Amino acid sequence: MKILGKLEEILSASFILITVILVIMNVIMRYLLNMGIFWTEEVATYCFVWSVFLGASAAYKQRIHIGIDLLTRIVPENLKPLSKMIINFFMILINGYITYLAVIFVSFSIGKPTPVLGVSSAYVNSAVLVAFALMTFHALRYFIKNLKLMVKENNN
Repeated sequence: MKILGKLEEILSASFILITVILVIMNVIMRYLLNMGIFWTEEVATYCFVWSVFLGASAAYKQRIHIGIDLLTRIVPENLKPLSKMIINFFMILINGYITYLAVIFVSFSIGKPTPVLGVSSAYVNSAVLVAFALMTFHALRYFIKNLKLMVKENNN
């Protein structure tokens, strides 16, 4: 279960590792053997895209996005639970809307092949959909957690 809880981080790190390996491999092939591998740039780019979006989701899950962290730090202590609720509410709305837009974006890219490999562009564009769906889920989870905490404090 611990692996599942860290899945975003593991996948993001794996994609960045693949990116680095492919880029280094292609540089070595081009400069030492005077021949490149045609597909590595495209795969490295797509792995990097997935790494960035999953990393953003993982950062939100761990509550280390700088903007959100900064907002909660400047609010007075007695207003922090309420400010967290408001922030999470707006994050649900914003991320949910971007998830909706990502569904449309991915649906338009299903039939569009990538330039080199010729696979559906939806595979790389799905990174946006997956990341924002996960961020919406995390925001909803934090919203419910903060709501329970506020209800508990009001009952005491």
